[in-house]
Amino acid sequence: MDTFGIYTLANDVVFDQLVALLNSIEVNVSADIPICIIPYDERLDLVRQEVNARKNVILFENWEVIQRWEEFAHQVWAAHSRQQDTKISHSSWYKSHLQRKFVAFEGIFDKFVFYDGDSLAMKPLNNVIDKLETSDFVFDDWEHLKDRPVAALNISVIEKTGLYKEADIRPKLHCSSFFGSKRGLFTVKEIEIMKERLITHREVEWINGYGWWDDAFLFNYMTLRCDRPLFNFTLSPNGEDRTGNCANADPFVNINNVLYNQDGLKPIHRIHYMSYSARDFAHLSQGKEVNICYAKEFLHYRFLKQPEQRPKQLRPLSIIAKTNIFFNKTMNKIQRTIR
Repeated sequence: MDTFGIYTLANDVVFDQLVALLNSIEVNVSADIPICIIPYDERLDLVRQEVNARKNVILFENWEVIQRWEEFAHQVWAAHSRQQDTKISHSSWYKSHLQRKFVAFEGIFDKFVFYDGDSLAMKPLNNVIDKLETSDFVFDDWEHLKDRPVAALNISVIEKTGLYKEADIRPKLHCSSFFGSKRGLFTVKEIEIMKERLITHREVEWINGYGWWDDAFLFNYMTLRCDRPLFNFTLSPNGEDRTGNCANADPFVNINNVLYNQDGLKPIHRIHYMSYSARDFAHLSQGKEVNICYAKEFLHYRFLKQPEQRPKQLRPLSIIAKTNIFFNKTMNKIQRTIR
């Protein structure tokens, strides 16, 4: 059993992003830390080839554990009061496997850090490992600043129970794209107890209806209800710890292909390419011009081990491809508005 390792979630669809992430971890974190890829689904031919080509990367293949977490999430989602209308209008959400990242709590590492696949690692994890000495969960995001209507948890509903006040809840709000934690925090018995509270006692309504189907929203309920110590670098008293991380929202400075927070040139844990699709990165990796912030940095890490394959220049997308991208983004925006 390894003491510390890294997890990510991937399949062949996000292969370009997976390679870029693995290369960024090797260069900017450590070449020796073991990495375990959790399968998003069964499309894994390219992933298996990459695993076989790397000495410290393995695939998580305990399908019993994977299925247990799938069933837990799906049963909780089905119990939410907004289940029926959302199932009709957004049926694809029910096919999501993002909750598979939680198998890390029954995985092979005593302590671990999880990176979403649409990320690039930018610095070592020593400070995360240090924080895991005193905290069971470590995050680095700004979810705690979100307004009530779009927060992960329904603060008003929870306050009415008398168990928590907003001052207790808000500092514990977080995303699930990057976190450090420990194996064994959520046992089979504990998950059964949570499921009883969520479904039978209707605590599922603690999860905000804005995104109750989201793995991050469910994770927020889990971390709040288990009442274990949690640390978020964006709430650190040390200003050097407080940085941005989103490619499409935060300004960064590139120094030797490592990104730093523009304000103060503070090191960041990772850049998160949220809101971009796997298709965008596939197009970019094929040499097609896509509007992705920090695209050059992504290409650097994607082709770090194969520089001869890196596109020398980017070609404009066809009118059809541009139209499809615009249509998909417009529909996503409309769906977010009406849900």
